[in-house]
Amino acid sequence: MLVLRPEEKDDWWEVEALYDLCFAPGREALSSYRLRDDIDPVAGLSLVARDPEGILGGAIRFWPVLIADHRALLLGPVAVHPTRQGEGLGGSLIRESLYRAEKSGWERVMLVGDAPYYQRFGFSRLEGVEMPPPTNPDRVLGVDLTPGAWAGVTGKVTRSA
Repeated sequence: MLVLRPEEKDDWWEVEALYDLCFAPGREALSSYRLRDDIDPVAGLSLVARDPEGILGGAIRFWPVLIADHRALLLGPVAVHPTRQGEGLGGSLIRESLYRAEKSGWERVMLVGDAPYYQRFGFSRLEGVEMPPPTNPDRVLGVDLTPGAWAGVTGKVTRSA
């Protein structure tokens, strides 16, 4: 049984090691990382999953961004340790963190990812929302945490403090 809890300062490097294990070398060269530079993940929404022995099984992070003057959360990365994949842990991390984001007053969440995977969580392609290049616009997805939150939101995604 894994326990999901907010990421704490002491988790940082272990989570980074998990991301290094799960993603290709050079992941930090992606344009989405420019939106994260020198900004802390959103406290309380970035979660870790640990087993009873304290071993990290997965993690998810969120970052504040702006599209024009609209606040949004940028989801990512989400990763599950290879020994825990196939157990539904990634889905649990996403569902729980979106629930917490909604309860915390956030209205919208975006990410860069595979639509077939993220559609099950309510994500769909965002028209007119521009991630820094190079980003495939077909992979820019969003979900409303409040009805209509993405309606009329267009423009470049920029850093937020």
